[in-house]
Amino acid sequence: MVIPAYNASDTIETVVKRALKFCPVIVADDGSDDDTAVRARQAGADVIRIQKNSGKGNALKLLFKRAMQQQYDAVITLDADGQHDPDEIPKFLKEYERSGDCIIAGSRMRYRSLIPEKRYNAMRIAGFYISLASNQFVEDSQCGFRLYPLKIIERLNLFTEGYMTESEIYMKAGDSGHIIKFIPIKAIYDNNKSHFHPVKDIAMITSFVMLYLIIKWTIEIFCIKKSYTYNKDGLHDLIARNKIVFIFLNILAVLASIPFSFVSLVFFLMGDIFKIENLYSIRKRGIHFSKITIATFMLLLVLPFAIINKVLTIFSTKLNLLKVFIETFYPEIN
Repeated sequence: MVIPAYNASDTIETVVKRALKFCPVIVADDGSDDDTAVRARQAGADVIRIQKNSGKGNALKLLFKRAMQQQYDAVITLDADGQHDPDEIPKFLKEYERSGDCIIAGSRMRYRSLIPEKRYNAMRIAGFYISLASNQFVEDSQCGFRLYPLKIIERLNLFTEGYMTESEIYMKAGDSGHIIKFIPIKAIYDNNKSHFHPVKDIAMITSFVMLYLIIKWTIEIFCIKKSYTYNKDGLHDLIARNKIVFIFLNILAVLASIPFSFVSLVFFLMGDIFKIENLYSIRKRGIHFSKITIATFMLLLVLPFAIINKVLTIFSTKLNLLKVFIETFYPEIN
């Protein structure tokens, strides 16, 4: 069990003690200015102390490295803020015994009504694109309760920071042929202090996903019947190695996403005409690229619809326009 933690002194002791009933625990204290590290160590965890707050992604990478050094086969990630129930750990262990070499992730979608509306809407849009990049339906793209076989992690280069890293793992693992399985878990949002910001963090995740998809689909346009485009140290990693260039390209990807989707649609239609199986990851899932192009264009209207929806709630209308909008243009892609 590995737990990235930042200013979690109110919850970390309980989380660690409950998790220790099932497996050893390693905590990465991400530059907290409270006594998170002390409480985690007193509770029985092996603690990595990070001097400066560097984000969840950096903490996860250090935890993976420590677990590999200790020769574990797999790790379960758990949030430190109490959003996950450690008593559900056996579900992951049982599924790992049955499934082996795949990522096992928690899904809160059975408890959709308990998820705050703003967070759900952001999750739905991000999940739409992460599913496309991962070559499979990603049921809950933002849940941090996951089991990772470390041999999968070893096959990936991880360059992102913060909450983007968990999406990077999904996309690179899925886009190299690994399966992501989901098991139902509780949705717990009462009285926890999450450091996840639905607008800012989802915006950063979406920009990264857009860049990944631009690279992925460019490869697929010119490589016939190719649906898996990630290889360690391949084009995706080469572009990400220079941090300044990578940040610039993430920003550029947001601006280029709409025109690129139209260009990709043209190539998709040309493939139809000339019987060329390009953009194969889309074709083999039975998706027409026009749906993706429309969804990408509609990103421009998410904020206006959110504002209109907010105004309508003032008049106590039961019509949730934003929900209808998102469910229409960002469907679950199997």
